[in-house]
Amino acid sequence: MKKNLIYVLMAAGLVQLSSCAKENFVNPVPTNVISDLTAFDSKDRIEGQVRSIYASIKNAGMYGGRYQIFNDIRGGDFMNDRTNVVTGFDVWNYTPSNSSTNSVQNHWSRAYYVINLSNVFLDGMAAKGTAVVGATISNNYQAEARLLRAMSYYSLLQLYARPFWDGNGSKPGVPLRLKGNTGSDNYALARATVAEVYTQILADLNFAETNLPTTNSSAFNNTTRAHRNTAIALKTRVYLSMRRYADVITEANKIVSANAPFTATSGVAHALQADVTNVFKAPYTTTESIFSMPFASNEAPGGQNQLGYYYGPAAFNGGNGEYSLLSTGIVSNTGWKTTDRRRAMVGVYGGKSYLTKYSIPSIFTDYAPVIRYAEVLLNLAEARVRSTNTVDAQAIALLNAVRGRSDASTVFTAADFANSDALANAILTERRIELLGEGLAGADLTRLGLPLPAKPGVASIAATAQQYIWPISSSELLLNPLCTDN
Repeated sequence: MKKNLIYVLMAAGLVQLSSCAKENFVNPVPTNVISDLTAFDSKDRIEGQVRSIYASIKNAGMYGGRYQIFNDIRGGDFMNDRTNVVTGFDVWNYTPSNSSTNSVQNHWSRAYYVINLSNVFLDGMAAKGTAVVGATISNNYQAEARLLRAMSYYSLLQLYARPFWDGNGSKPGVPLRLKGNTGSDNYALARATVAEVYTQILADLNFAETNLPTTNSSAFNNTTRAHRNTAIALKTRVYLSMRRYADVITEANKIVSANAPFTATSGVAHALQADVTNVFKAPYTTTESIFSMPFASNEAPGGQNQLGYYYGPAAFNGGNGEYSLLSTGIVSNTGWKTTDRRRAMVGVYGGKSYLTKYSIPSIFTDYAPVIRYAEVLLNLAEARVRSTNTVDAQAIALLNAVRGRSDASTVFTAADFANSDALANAILTERRIELLGEGLAGADLTRLGLPLPAKPGVASIAATAQQYIWPISSSELLLNPLCTDN
């Protein structure tokens, strides 16, 4: 066996080193000298590798903030106030059309870095690790790695590939790498189809559902490490992106009771919190928070990356106020009443409205949300409407559950909706309010084939336009002769 370093990984070949050379010079990848001869010798070393995958996916370029921000600002609810390409101005105005731009390269390289960490770990468990820890613990760890790999591939599809509805998944997706690379292996690999990548994502999440523990040892671990319901919740999002609404319903029904108050009756007892603002306060570990990325004072996401830095103005939390709330966006919706508790997470500073959901002052260590129970309820509500094409009673009840915990004065009835489209639109509006600043806006537009909306000085982008998705990273194109650009 080659004595390659297990932690000095060339993410999918040399992409990580090529596209992030500058980033790694400033923030070098740790070089723990543990060879692949010994990395799987003990349970502690094996678990350490699992933790390293979590640490990598919560990097600022991934689910530590930037991925959520990229999707938020591709929607129509935020106004760019700094015109700084480093902090996403090109993403906001739909011009990351150069495959060598930072936004295009950095997310691609970080996602494949996480994928490669997962692959190296899975290879090592098959070769040696399972014999060390036993089948049950091995399957638990492999399930965590596969769930994180699935999240990484899902994030790539949302930005670099045509949505599933375009050709029923037949369009080019991304290279589907499932074998670990710890050296200079052959890097040539054509792009799999969108459907093939989604098939792998679902295979990983199905494995995770079967092999993850039903609950972890603490509220902290139930929020920051995957358990069975994490995999189920993520599947509702994936199936919604594929418009497989019957499957959304099947998955959601595993963790959503048939009637209000809606709760998960097995595994972690997920439920909406009485006060939504508590979800975004310490300790960040409510049963509503299915999966979040934690940060502490010694491990902030890094400069110009944190959610609080982007969305909070200096007068609020010392942030940079990169993005205020667009005055014509969801903040202006008259149905979002001033008495709605979610308005407490919007503040006015210098005549502009800002999202104050992320309130910790510099160094901005707010947990970065990945998925929470409110989204699962809205996923189920939308799927029921779109699968039945009716003004579905349970969908209304689910909508009322999310709206009612913040605005008890609004109670929707069937009479409020002329048809199923009206109800579906109300659910989409609720998503914009409830999940504002949590990274769902862009993916919600593209999965439905809606145009990217016009903003001040920026024209809308039709679903058929080239700018609807990003180009493939130039580093990938340079190092992988079989990969084609968008």
